[in-house]
Amino acid sequence: MGGAVFIITITDRSRGGEFAAWFQKQGIPLVLTTLGQGTATTEVLDFLGLEATEKAVLMLVAPRSSSLVRRAERDLWLDIPGRGILMTVPVATIGGAKAKNYLLQQEAEEGMEKEHTHELIVVITKRGYTDQVMDAARSAGAAGGTSIHAKGTGTEIAKKFFGVSIAAEKEMVLILTRLQDRNPIMKAVMAQAGMQTEAQSITFSLPVSDIAGLRRLELEDEA
Repeated sequence: MGGAVFIITITDRSRGGEFAAWFQKQGIPLVLTTLGQGTATTEVLDFLGLEATEKAVLMLVAPRSSSLVRRAERDLWLDIPGRGILMTVPVATIGGAKAKNYLLQQEAEEGMEKEHTHELIVVITKRGYTDQVMDAARSAGAAGGTSIHAKGTGTEIAKKFFGVSIAAEKEMVLILTRLQDRNPIMKAVMAQAGMQTEAQSITFSLPVSDIAGLRRLELEDEA
């Protein structure tokens, strides 16, 4: 379904309510908010003007709309360091006409699909090993990420595949990166924090179709 996107927005926890209210005013019926923890180094925090690493992670499904992303960038001041970041991931299918009509109450914009330039790397790791994952990712060029606490299932089945017991307590680490940096970062994570290590990390990536709030990566491109 090229007309729908999964939007992920990450901002400081103090702004989570403000961001959720903005999306609801745009006619988005369902906005899910969870808490996360930033992984940026002190140097990056200073560069972005951040005072804390506690994050609000907002997730929602909406019609594909570059104008929505641009409005969010403008109204939520995402171009200012420290305000947050927004990314969209294409949605393949929504189950059921009623669910589709509920989630997509507005029409998607017409237009050519843009070639994606960034990807979202998702790392599922054992709780307490986020630093090991991010040390590996930074060694290959990652600037930072956001971790979300989670509880895993299927630990007995996983043992058959990997030959080791899998801890149920998990951290999900989200790392937004340029497309050309994806493979080196994923390889570094797998080598330094993969299933053969205490971190027991599994990693995959998702294409990002639109972005707002990426001043740091844009400045690095211009340097």
